[in-house]
Parts: sequence; C-alpha cells; structure tokens
Amino acid sequence: MFTLTEIASLNDIQPTYRILKPWWDVFMDYLGLIMLMLAVFAMTMQITKDQVACLPYIDDAEEASGTSSLPQQRPEDVTSSTRAPVGTIIPPVTKDLTDEAVSKIYALRAPPTGVKTNLDFQQYVFINQKCYHDALPWYSKYFPYLTLIHTLILMVSSNFWFKYPKTSSKIEHFVSILGRCFESPWTTKALSETACEDSEENKQRLTGTSSAPKQVSIEGNDDSTNVSPSTPMLGVKFSADKPIAEVPSSMTILDKKDGEQAKALFEKVRKFRAHVEDSDFIYKLYVAQTIVKSVKFILILCYTSTFLAEIKFTHECKPDIKHLTGYTKFYCTHNMAFMLSKLLVTYVALILIYGMTCLYSLFWVFRRPLKEYSFEKVREESSFSDIPDVKNDFAFLLHMVDQYDQLYSKRFGVFLSEVSENKLREISLNHEWTFEKLKQLVTRNAQDKQELHLFMLSGLPNAVFDLTDLEVLKLELIPDVRFTAKVSQMTSLQELHLCNSPAKVEQTGFAFLRDHLRCLHVKFTDVAEIPAWVYLLRNLRELNLIGNLSSENNKMICLESMRDLRHLKTLCLKSNLTKIPTNITELSPHLIRLMVHNDGTKLLVLNSLKKMTNLIEVELHNCELERIPHAIFSLTNLQELDLKSNNIRTIEEIISFQHLKRLTCLKLWHNKIITIPATIGHIKSLEALYLSHNKLETLPAALFTLPKLRHLEVGHNSISVLPPDVGLLHNLQHLAINSNKLEGLPKPLFRCTKLKVLCLGHNALTTLPEAVGQLVQLTQLELKGNCLDRLPAQLGNCRLLRRNCLIVEDHLFDTLPVDAKESISRETF
Repeated sequence: MFTLTEIASLNDIQPTYRILKPWWDVFMDYLGLIMLMLAVFAMTMQITKDQVACLPYIDDAEEASGTSSLPQQRPEDVTSSTRAPVGTIIPPVTKDLTDEAVSKIYALRAPPTGVKTNLDFQQYVFINQKCYHDALPWYSKYFPYLTLIHTLILMVSSNFWFKYPKTSSKIEHFVSILGRCFESPWTTKALSETACEDSEENKQRLTGTSSAPKQVSIEGNDDSTNVSPSTPMLGVKFSADKPIAEVPSSMTILDKKDGEQAKALFEKVRKFRAHVEDSDFIYKLYVAQTIVKSVKFILILCYTSTFLAEIKFTHECKPDIKHLTGYTKFYCTHNMAFMLSKLLVTYVALILIYGMTCLYSLFWVFRRPLKEYSFEKVREESSFSDIPDVKNDFAFLLHMVDQYDQLYSKRFGVFLSEVSENKLREISLNHEWTFEKLKQLVTRNAQDKQELHLFMLSGLPNAVFDLTDLEVLKLELIPDVRFTAKVSQMTSLQELHLCNSPAKVEQTGFAFLRDHLRCLHVKFTDVAEIPAWVYLLRNLRELNLIGNLSSENNKMICLESMRDLRHLKTLCLKSNLTKIPTNITELSPHLIRLMVHNDGTKLLVLNSLKKMTNLIEVELHNCELERIPHAIFSLTNLQELDLKSNNIRTIEEIISFQHLKRLTCLKLWHNKIITIPATIGHIKSLEALYLSHNKLETLPAALFTLPKLRHLEVGHNSISVLPPDVGLLHNLQHLAINSNKLEGLPKPLFRCTKLKVLCLGHNALTTLPEAVGQLVQLTQLELKGNCLDRLPAQLGNCRLLRRNCLIVEDHLFDTLPVDAKESISRETF
C-alpha cells in the first residue's frame, strides 16, 4: 500500500515550478491524481473483496451415468404419515443420536428441492480458488495494478524534466532568478520610470513642445550647427539615450542593499543567458516526454478497449479436477465484475481526456518555433528598446512562463536591457559619488591646473558636471561615459583624457566640447573604439591617440577623416604603425607638431611627411629606424627633430640638415651611433644636441664649432676624453657627460661661464679643478659616482648653486670649508 505522504510527495514540485507548468500540464497533473485515486480505490476493493463463487454444473448425462454420489430422493417417497405437521420443531442432527433417531428426524424435515452434490465446504473453497486463477480473465485480476503503473508513468513523464540532472539545475536556477527579478524593487522602479517617460512623451505630443534633448546626429560640415535627426555623423549616430524623466525623489535613490542585489541579478541573468542559450536540450526533453505521454495514451486506449468486454459477472470454469470432485464443469460468478467495469469505463474516459490534452500540447509545441523568443511587445510598451531577443532553451523557458503569466517575462526583460542596467549603475554611482567627494579628489597637476582623475567606475557621476572650475578631466577604464547637456557647466574644462573609456555625447554636450575642448587624449584597444565625434572637434589644438591603429595585416590604417580638425596643432600617435596614415596629410596646412611613438614596429613608409611642410617639431620614437629618414630633409620649417629609441648606427646624412635653416634641436639619443661625422659643424643653427645612450667613444672637434649650441647631452657613452675645444662653446648652458669614462676635465671647459647645468656623475674623475668657481651661473652640479677625494673651496663662488642641486656624496660635501657649505646650503628667497 502507498501512504498518503508518499503519494503527496509526487506533487512537491508544484509550488516551486508552477510558473513553468502551462494549463495543460496542470490539468494533466489533476487527471493523474484522479486516476491515481481510482487505481488505489480499485486495488483496495480488489484486495479486500475480490473473489468468485462456483457451483458444479450437472447435466442429464451425468445424472444417467449415476455419477452423483447421493441418489436423489423424490418427494413422493416420503409419506404423509411420516411428515411432521406444520409448526413442529425439528431438532438438529448430531452425532450423539442413534440411527433410528436420525431417521425419524429426517422424516420430520421438509423434502429437498435443489440438486444434491457430494461436495463439502473445503472442496468448494478449492474450486473457487482454482477457478479464480483459471477462468477469470487476467485483466479482471490486474486492472487496478496496471492503472497504478500507467498513472505513475504518466505522472513521472509530466515532471521528468524537473528532475533530470542535466535540466533540473538550469530550471531551478531560472526559477530562482525569475522570482527575484519579479520581486526586485529595481524592476518596479524601472517600470515606473518608463511610465513617467511615457506620460512625459504624451504630454509633449499634446503640447507640441519638447523639454529635453533627443538623440540626434550631427553633420560633418565645418560651419554647420543645424541638427538633423536623420543626418549621419560620419556614418555613426550619436548614442545618447533617451533622457530619463524626472521622478519623485523617493524613487530616485534605491536602498543600498536593493541596489547591490539588483546589480547581482544583472550579472546572474547575463551568465545564465550565456550558459543556457548555447543548447536546446530542455526543449528537446520536454518534446520527448510529451511524445512519450501521447504514445502511452494510444497504447493504453488500444489494449484497454480490447479487454473491456472481458469483464463479466458469470464465467464457466472447466478445471481438470474431476478425479477430485467428480465434476468437469463449474458455473462461477465474479462479485467485483460490476464495480470493475464501471471503474474501467471511468478510467477510459479519463485517458481519453488526458490523451486529447497531450495532443493539444504537441500541437502547441510544434505550431510555432519555441526556440526563439522576441521581446518586441515589451520593447513597444517600454523605453527599453535594447532588450535582445533570445533563443534555444532560454527562449523555451520564457515561452513556458508566458503560459503562466506574461508579466513575468516583462519584468524579467528589464534585467536583459543594457539601458536598464545603465540606469541602475547611474543611480548607484550618483548616490555614492557626491559633489563633496569628487571635490576632495581634485588636485593641481604639473601645469598648475585643477585636475580630476577617475579610475574604474561604472560610469561618469553627474556631480562631475558641477565642478565648474575643473580644467583637466582624466577618465580611465570607465565603460560607460556619457556627456550630457550638463557638461556645458564646465566652462573651464580644456583637457580631456579617455583611457579605455568609450564616451558618448548628447548633441548639446557635443556642441560645448567642440567649442571649448583644446586637448584630448584617447587610449583604446582597436581603432573602431575611437568615438566618431572626436574627428569633429574643430577647435581642438592637441590630439593624442594611443592604441592599435593598424589592421590585422598591418597594412591599412583605419582613421576617420581629419579635415574638420581645422585648428589642430599637435598630433601624437602611440601605436604600431608601419606607415604614416594618409589621412594625416589633411592636417598639413595647420599641423606643426607630429609625434609617432611606435611599440617597436618598423616604420617603413614616411613619404607622406614630405607634404607636411609646416611641421615645426617631429618625434619618431621606437620606430626601428636604421638611418635618418630622407623625408625629414623636406621639412623646411622644422625646428626640432627627435629620433629617440631607434636602431640608428650611422648619421652620415646629417650634412643634409644644413638645408633646414630653422633646425635648433636634434635628438638622436637611445640609438647605436658609434661616431659623429665632422659634417655636423655645418648645422650652424643647432642649439640643442642630444646624443646620450649611444656608443660614442670620441667627440669630433667640429662639434664645438657650433656657435649657438646651448644644450649638449652625451651621457651614457664610452667617452674617455673631453676635447679642450669645448671651451669654444661660449653659449653652452647645459652639458651632460655623465656615465662615461672621463678621468679629467680640460681647463677650457670652465671658460663656458654661461653653464647652468653640469652633469659629470659616474665617471673616473679624481679631482675637480678649482676653476669650477668661475661658473658663477651654475645652478646644478652632478659629481656622484666618481673617485674624488675632496671638493675645491672655490665651489662656494657658485652663488646660485644650492645643496639640493649639488649631487655628491655627503662625505665629500663635508670636505668643503664652512663658509662654502653655508653659501651652498642657504635657502633661496
């Protein structure tokens, strides 16, 4: 027997997964319970009352043959004199009476009217049992048990997908997430804001006015300020979202705990979708179990209708027991036949209803694709136009939920929307990053400008736009940067850094940035991540692009047109270029500084530089150059050339620099230059020369014939002798010859009385000449890392030299006279 608890446990899953059970599954569950009760009732009745009653069948042939053990006594054999009068009490026959008394008693009894047999009670019991097993059809005996088995199979088939290991975990996770999304306060807030937006839009349509800027695109025309919603901005529209309507303050700030839970829900939904959308196993399993139930229904119906007529009340039994009873045939009655036939008819009716429901569920499964689910209706009813359509098992589960209540899908769709997630982030972000907190983070940079650096936030706090005195804004690793119309309050903002922080702007915000922004730094991973509006900042003075600017084959550069950057003066490209982008030539009329900092990729093509004749400064860092590019010699207005960190070994082409009459600064540091040709003396306009971190061993005399040379750096080489001709550089103010092999200093060096910086550290100097006192304008002296025993007292004559700019070991400084130490140690007022 089954206990009530065991039977009830079959329905324990109903409260948990009820939202995934459509009406036909619920209906079939109830039918299953009714059939289960019917089976239990039939089994109980059969166990307690099921039996047959059999009597021997005596025909004329048996009577003629005399097989009856007791002869039949006829009524006329009993005389009237022997009959007892009416009302006479006849005592029972017992074994204590004599034969005569027994005969008298029989004489007093009424004459028998039935057929006498010679069978006793035990024989009847044996015959009943024998005929129950031989004559009674098997279906009459096992019908309740079959009903129970079929019902259990159908009930298991209805709920198998809830228990199968490969599907139960996904379903359980889905139901858990769905319940939390339905009850989340954020869902209510998001839908409420949508209702507010719809009301605001309706009001605007009625009044014919618009109180908030809409998402627009801007034409690429230089002087055009007209806004056209249908005009593309270089093929890309602004991605500013529909503005959020004002809501009551009580709805603006979520409880911190609720906000964190909502964030966790967004992450769970994202991971669950990625996990479930890659297969359709749940869908296939549900279809399979529905087909199994349908096949089971057809099977039950076929054989049940066949055996329905075999359940009868009377049966003939011919057991092979004549040698035991003397009879060959018995007439039997089945007392449960009537009840079983009624129960069977009821069972067949239930099976028919169950089967029709199964067929309907199959029709529903196959009449439309359930492996695709569209939130089109939700998108139409709300402002969340970005809710994506889903597929496979995720779509199937949502279709099943719709059969329960479509509101679940609508509320669940909120957590699939990036717009909704961004709104949540924005609320949490603005709640955490207040104006007071941001104000504390504002600092002064090296240029004495007010600077704010924000790192790894979820978005840009609205309070940033209230920092009206901010001049430099640095945003790093912020995935959602949006410049709204409020950016126009930052009237002092001139410099913006976007480090892996893709930014979107509204039309009003772009107009402000276009007119006020002067310097922009954009760091990116792929060139497509550069915001399209960057190429329309017509008042931009400096643009720094840091990231991969090459295509997969490193052949084609994918920069947008730069013709609108009419006032751009400085362009810095920190990338892996193999050639100078052709679009840069559009800047040739006004670009004066070009910096290309490669990551070690060899820069092969530089011909486009020839067209940029207005360049004043060129930097080509880490470009694997082996010689000075010939295209440089065409830049007649060039004043400064920096070829740092290349593979330049020889600079014989340096004579061509004599044609660049304005060249004043030449930086060839961090290369592999071995010698300096004497032709360097032809560059008469040269004022600064950087040759540090090379492989120089000597300095040519021609180097010291440059009359305007003020800055000379030859540190980190292998120079052992500083030629006396260095004294010819009367305008020399900065000399760095540190980290070489100098053992002594020539006296003519100290004729360079304009020297302000002298770096002699990490050499092999043993003495410092007393003539150092002649350098009265010296402000910095580096001597650390030499073999000096003492410092000359004349060092005190260098009135502008201070202790923090005298880089020397402490014990050497202590060798100076007291007055010299006091002179050097005094503070500058």
